Amino acid sequence: MSRALLHRDVRRQQDALCEHVAAMAAQRTAANARFFAEEPERLARLCHRIAERFARGGRLIALGATPAARSDARHVAVEFVHPVIVGKRALPAVALTAESGDPVAQVGLLAVPQDILIGFGADEDGGACTRAIALARARGCLTIAFAPAGAEWEFLPPSADAALAQELVETLYHVLWELVHVFFEQRGLLEGAPARAAHDAGAAGFLYPFLAEPARALAPVIEDVSRSVTMKSQEIGALRAQTLSENSALLADAARVLRGRFERGGKLLALGNGGSATDAMDIVADFHGGAGPYPARPAIDLTEDTAIITAIANDIGAEAIFSRQVIAHAASHDALLALSTSGGSANVIAALVQARRMGLATIAMVGYDGGRVGAEALADHVLVVRSEHIPRIQEAQASACHALRELVELVGA
Repeated sequence: MSRALLHRDVRRQQDALCEHVAAMAAQRTAANARFFAEEPERLARLCHRIAERFARGGRLIALGATPAARSDARHVAVEFVHPVIVGKRALPAVALTAESGDPVAQVGLLAVPQDILIGFGADEDGGACTRAIALARARGCLTIAFAPAGAEWEFLPPSADAALAQELVETLYHVLWELVHVFFEQRGLLEGAPARAAHDAGAAGFLYPFLAEPARALAPVIEDVSRSVTMKSQEIGALRAQTLSENSALLADAARVLRGRFERGGKLLALGNGGSATDAMDIVADFHGGAGPYPARPAIDLTEDTAIITAIANDIGAEAIFSRQVIAHAASHDALLALSTSGGSANVIAALVQARRMGLATIAMVGYDGGRVGAEALADHVLVVRSEHIPRIQEAQASACHALRELVELVGA
C-alpha cells in the first residue's frame, strides 16, 4: 500500500472513531436527561431517609459481589468516609466485596436495623445482591439497588449498555452523598437526631445558597434539594458531552497506541487515589472482560494490593506507592493509565515519570486545568475534564474510560 493510501486509511479510521465517540456522547446525554428527569423528588426524599439513619447511628453498607460492582461499592464508601467537600463530616460506610468471602454472609454478620444497604451489580451477580437485600430488609435496614432486586428504593438506568448504566449510577450515588449532608444542616427535620440548632450550613454553606434560612418544614427543603438534583444532573450531562467531544481525537489516538501495545504482548497498568482508585478498578475490570462482547485484555490495578501499598507507604513514603509497582510490574511494551482529579498528586506524577523512563505509553485523565500533569505534559496523552467539582470530574472521567475501552476494540475493525 502506498504511503498516501495508508495516510488516507488512517484519517478515515480517525474520523470513524471520533464519530463513534460523538455517538457515545449523544447517547449519554439523552439517557442522563431521561434518568434524572424522573427522579429528583424521590432522590431528595431518599437523602432525607439516609440522613435519618445516620443520625440514629447507622452505617452505609455498600455491596459489590462482582469485579465491576466492587469498584462502585468501594467508590461510594470512600466518598462517605472521606468527604471531599470542605467542612462536611465523615460518615460511617463500609464496602463488602467478594475478596473477604461471601458478601451475603458478611451482611448477615454486620448489618443492624438502623443501617443502609446499597447493592451494586444485582443483574449480574447470580442473585447475591438480591439475597443480601432480602436479609437486610428483614433486619430493618433501608435498602437501595439499581436493578430489580427487592429493594425499597430502586433506580433503574434507562439503558441496556452496562457502561452507560454504571455512569448514571455513579452520578446518582454522588448526588446522594452530596445532598444527604443538606439534611444534617437541617437537624430539626431528622427523626432521631440529637437536639441542636436546626440549621448549620458550616464551611460548605456556599454550595447551597437556597438553604440560607432555618428549616421550618420538610416540604420546602425537599423542593430545594429536588432542584439541586436537577441542577447537578444537568451539569454532568453537559460536562460529559464537552469532555468526550473535546477529546475525541485524543481518545482515538490513545486507543490506537494502547491497541498496539496489546498486540505486542503488552499490558495496561492503571492507578489513582481515592475515588480515582475505584475508577482504576473499574477500567481494569472492563479490560478483563466485564465490558460488552470484547475480548479480555491484560491489565493490572495498581491500587488493589493493600499489602504492597502499605508496605511501600510505611517504608518509603506514599509518593512511591505506584512508581515502585511500575518498576516491579512494567515492561517497555506496556501502557500506563493514570487517573487524578487534581493532576497534581505526587504519587501519580512519580508513576508517570517512572513509566516514561521505562518506555511505557502513558495516558492521563485529569481535572481542573490539568494540574502539573497537563502543564508539564507528563503523559503522552492528557485528557482534561474542565471542572473544579471532584464528583463531576470523576463522572466524566468514567465516560472517557469507557470510551477508551470501546475504541481499543474498534481500532482496525
